[in-house]
Amino acid sequence: MIEQFRNIFRVPELKRRVLFTCLLLIVYRIGAHVPTPGIDAHALALFFERQAGNLLGFFDLFSGGALRRLSVFALGIMPYISASIILQLLAVVVPTLERLQKEGEQGRRKITQYTRFSTVGLSAIQGLGIAVGLESMQIGGAAVVPHPGWAFRLMTMITLTGGTIFLMWLGEQISERGIGNGISLLIFAGIIVRMPEAIVASWTLITQGEMNPLIFLALVALMVVVVAGVIIMTLGQRRIPVQYAKRVVGRRVYGGQSTHLPLRVNTAGVIPVIFASSIIAFPATIAQFIKHPWAQTVQSWLRFGGVPYTLIYGAGIIFFTYFYTAIIFNPTDVADNMKKYGGYIPGIRPGSKTAEFIERILDRVTLVGALYLAGISILPEILITQMNVPFYFGGTSLLIVVGVALDTVQQVESHLLMRHYEGFLKKAKVRGRIS
Repeated sequence: MIEQFRNIFRVPELKRRVLFTCLLLIVYRIGAHVPTPGIDAHALALFFERQAGNLLGFFDLFSGGALRRLSVFALGIMPYISASIILQLLAVVVPTLERLQKEGEQGRRKITQYTRFSTVGLSAIQGLGIAVGLESMQIGGAAVVPHPGWAFRLMTMITLTGGTIFLMWLGEQISERGIGNGISLLIFAGIIVRMPEAIVASWTLITQGEMNPLIFLALVALMVVVVAGVIIMTLGQRRIPVQYAKRVVGRRVYGGQSTHLPLRVNTAGVIPVIFASSIIAFPATIAQFIKHPWAQTVQSWLRFGGVPYTLIYGAGIIFFTYFYTAIIFNPTDVADNMKKYGGYIPGIRPGSKTAEFIERILDRVTLVGALYLAGISILPEILITQMNVPFYFGGTSLLIVVGVALDTVQQVESHLLMRHYEGFLKKAKVRGRIS
């Protein structure tokens, strides 16, 4: 393994890409500590200590703790992700966007341009909303914003919007001139930076006698098993055999080979967890700012670790897994394309029968993926509330970290193999993942 890492720095282009990516990630982490003016940092830190399980705590996870400090990168890259998801959903109902998706490179550039404009708009709205919300916060008699007003609101909106645009640019630069997956790597860096804090917290509990070392070792073993399971499920596929008939075009013969149609166990990726987390956290966050008995009831029902929260959260993940899979994977289009190029599934009639067969298999595979996502997402609640684990393990963060790590390894390995170097795995290669 050490030799394979040495090979990275033996390829000049790959070495340059890796160093460029590391440099931009360092810039990102430095910016995450540059505070926005006009904030009482101590009062804000006290406020976020009470935000476990609500929408602000969820966004703080994706910003790498920048929202907790209200730095210039407080919004993180979430507005860009939200804009991308919104445009992807609109492409199902808006014919113009659907045509752009099918126009190849030119259409993708146009959609990217729309995504950038939407990101600016969402960032401005969220930045203004955060500024207004901060003005009304008081912790222990101390105001989070000592001097509220429109000057503070406009300054905060412009600062946070500019930070998000800069992060979007960083992500695009990593994708083009780095090792790829720029947006994902920014989220990855924001999540992984909390590992030292979790290690220190665990060591403190062990040295103070509040945690049994054997329990800690059992917890580490459980974490290894869970990570291995996430990797297996992330790479898992259900392969449907496909046969292509021979076609004669001029003097050449095409087709006649056997291949397969891969259906991923987790086709929807981490999107269902993001949807379910946002929706279930939104009412609890709003109720926190309303002084009314029914608002307190909503907070108690949607309390992190409670039975209603767990049931609604799990059901939401399963629903959005099927919903998002149905949007991004159309069995009818797949069957039509197979029929167009002379492909067929052995024993299944081409056309509508093939589409029905693929949809039936996809429903079964998606059920396994949905239950897997729900289990991984509920795991942190069990560890924190039942086993008193002093850090957050599982859920959205684990899915993103494992997925991005696999993609990055695949990107680096492809560069090594193109230059006749061994990849990270000698006996088997990392299979590609569909983003």
